[in-house]
Amino acid sequence: MLSVKLLEILRVYWRGRKPKDWLFPGKRAGQQLKANTVRVVCQKLREQLGISKPLSPHVLRHSFASHLLDAGTDLRSIQLLLGHRDLETTSRYLHVSEARLHATASPLDDLPIQIFRTAQGGNRTA
Repeated sequence: MLSVKLLEILRVYWRGRKPKDWLFPGKRAGQQLKANTVRVVCQKLREQLGISKPLSPHVLRHSFASHLLDAGTDLRSIQLLLGHRDLETTSRYLHVSEARLHATASPLDDLPIQIFRTAQGGNRTA
C-alpha cells in the first residue's frame, strides 16, 4: 500500500533528483540502493536521535503492523499486506499497545443485563 502523503513526497524527490534507472540509486551507476545501506542509515538515525531501542527496516515493519492493528485493521488484512502465508507469522509481528488493551470492551457489557436496586439498598440482576 502506498500512502497518498508518501506518494507526494516521492514525486517531489523524483522531480528534484530525476533518477534514471532506479528511484533510489546506489553508489554505482545503474544499480539500486543496497539493503545494507538502509540498515546503516537506520543505525545512524538512531544514534543521532538518541533512540535507545533498536531501529532497523525490520523494526519499522513491526511498527507498521502494530499501527495498522491499533487503527482497527483486521488481522487478515495485515497478514496480506505483510505477505505472510500463515496468520501465526503475522501475530509475531504485532505488539498491542497499552491504550488498545485498556480500550477493549468486555463482551459482558453487550449482554442485556439490568440491575435493580432492592428496597434494602442492595442490587439484584435480571
